[in-house]
Amino acid sequence: MLANKQNKHALGTRPELAAGDTVVVVAGKDRGKRGRVLRTIPNEGQIVVEGVNILKRHTKAGQSRGGTRAMQGGIVDFEAPLAYSNVMLVCPSCDQPTRIRHTKLADGRKAIECVRCGEPYERVRSVEQQ
Repeated sequence: MLANKQNKHALGTRPELAAGDTVVVVAGKDRGKRGRVLRTIPNEGQIVVEGVNILKRHTKAGQSRGGTRAMQGGIVDFEAPLAYSNVMLVCPSCDQPTRIRHTKLADGRKAIECVRCGEPYERVRSVEQQ
């Protein structure tokens, strides 16, 4: 396998999810859980959701740099990334998980809208930025 091979799902795709959006998990061990997006990792096609996909990391106690306090060891819980395909955006208007549709508003700006209720999503993208 080539060392510089990229994820086939991440190539040519642009995620419509951003930090702060509410999503629901549709596949995996945390199916049905709802959470807020903490960060996205577009190059790998992954997303980190608050309170979902919690893993435990066993850390060793160590010294901190330049200080006299030592870092405490133990078991640390953290949110691991999920694949984009395992989550759906939750519409703030109808409060349902939904697919999105790309539309152009009357003033020329691009936006995404809920397929279920047809309301535009509050995060609006400008044509000049793209």
